[in-house]
Amino acid sequence: MIVNVYPARKTWPTLLKRPTMDHQSLLQKVRPILEAVKAEGDAAVTRYTLAFDAAVPAQVKVSTAEIDQAKNLLSDELKAAIQQAAANIRRFHLTQRETTEAIETMEGVRCWRQSVGIEKVGLYIPGGTAPLFSTLLMLGIPAVIAGCKEIVLCSPPAKDGSLHPAILFAASEIGIRQIFKVGGVQAIAAMAYGTATIPKVYKIFGPGNQYVTCAKQLVQQDGIAIDMPAGPSEVAILADESAHPAFIAADLLSQAEHGPDSQVLLVTTHAGLIEEVETTLQEQLKQLPRQGIAEKVMRNSHAVVLASVNEAMDLLNEYGPEHLILAVRDAAQVSKMVVNAGSVFIGHYSPESAGDYASGTNHTLPTNGYAKAYSGVSVDSFVKKITFQQLTETGIRNIGNTVAVMARAEGLDAHARAVTIRLEQLQNN
Repeated sequence: MIVNVYPARKTWPTLLKRPTMDHQSLLQKVRPILEAVKAEGDAAVTRYTLAFDAAVPAQVKVSTAEIDQAKNLLSDELKAAIQQAAANIRRFHLTQRETTEAIETMEGVRCWRQSVGIEKVGLYIPGGTAPLFSTLLMLGIPAVIAGCKEIVLCSPPAKDGSLHPAILFAASEIGIRQIFKVGGVQAIAAMAYGTATIPKVYKIFGPGNQYVTCAKQLVQQDGIAIDMPAGPSEVAILADESAHPAFIAADLLSQAEHGPDSQVLLVTTHAGLIEEVETTLQEQLKQLPRQGIAEKVMRNSHAVVLASVNEAMDLLNEYGPEHLILAVRDAAQVSKMVVNAGSVFIGHYSPESAGDYASGTNHTLPTNGYAKAYSGVSVDSFVKKITFQQLTETGIRNIGNTVAVMARAEGLDAHARAVTIRLEQLQNN
């Protein structure tokens, strides 16, 4: 780790800067794929699946038989874990449903807002080096709770043309049946524009590599909504002398193993902790199957020593991490100082892994500093909020003059007339 001891505030922007990607190079690679799928449909999807995944599934859509068979390919222990996680996620997200309450803003004028599920949504679940069936739970469960009528799932196939059975089992537990063996940019394009096989959706959710992220941003320009801007996954940890070095090392590595572009940041008020963390970190690294990936991330990561928790929280709020772990005394009190973070883990026994899998909160979160302005995925992400108003004869009499005066002041006489014509009719009755 790169150690920074008492860095001056003026150096914080440089210290906290995320790696930048070559967007122009990405655009040149991604845009032609989107255009090909838009023009050619399934033929282009098949061509790119062969090129990028070395797979040609006999049938792109997963069959009912494949979904049923997946149950027999998983251990009872894993199935029970998925079911427990699903139950916790469902329980937490059910509390996010809104009740409709009408408000009478003045006599005869009733207003209310109603949440309506987005009719057609697409879920992208990465495969690659790690089949993220946990992400399917995080996206699929709130989509079902929100009442989305059509849920389309795309995930990249293995070389034999199959999807990981854990993804199929998780989909079955949620009740998702429209599952397609398509990954990468071509999956985003298929869901954005529709093909003969894969339905077009109104909003696309899910993480992915830089190509998938770029594809989501481009289809957004064509009127397809996306969940949020995203970049490489990240964690920041605030630790003091009460922290357990082995816990801190494990939390850093759990993030670092995601991929070579993952971000980890350790901020501490206890300088001696960094050496202790480094020692146990090297021991833990040797036990990881993804050691090479984690080592690369840790070499480019930063540890920062600051004089106080208050100063440390200033830095962390400036960073706006996707995940923030508070491994300090009085962590619950310190958590009240959090302004910018995707999800917060309070105390020494709250690892990020809990939120990633099974505590109940959603792990699809804003990265790359977007936590300063964006929230993580929730039931709200899958609904539209439609407002309603109903005016009685009394209501139009009470509010009519106000509307007419304001409309004329803005030079919009037709707006005013829409009110006064009603008032005149009521007056003549």
